[in-house]
Amino acid sequence: MFVIANFLNAVATILDYALTLYMWIVIIRALLSWVNPDPYNPIVQTLYRLTDPVFYKIRRMLPFTYSMGIDFSPIIVIFIIYFLQIFLISSLKTLAFRLAAGG
Repeated sequence: MFVIANFLNAVATILDYALTLYMWIVIIRALLSWVNPDPYNPIVQTLYRLTDPVFYKIRRMLPFTYSMGIDFSPIIVIFIIYFLQIFLISSLKTLAFRLAAGG
């Protein structure tokens, strides 16, 4: 059982790091929207490619978020990331701990 527990712990840790990295990408993208960056910059294009699909889905589900002139989709994405880190990551780590403890 310890192998499964270690595997779940590793998955939870990697997922936690990935969610934190994506949260920082969302924050950087939101900050860049205030300064009007060069759209042909490869870094800016990469940030747009990483965040636009998620932002588009949220804008479609909540059409009022963009119509007021303020885009709330980065804030909603950050809240979703926090929820996943609190609920999913904690649940996986707790499950891994219980499996390692033997029950």
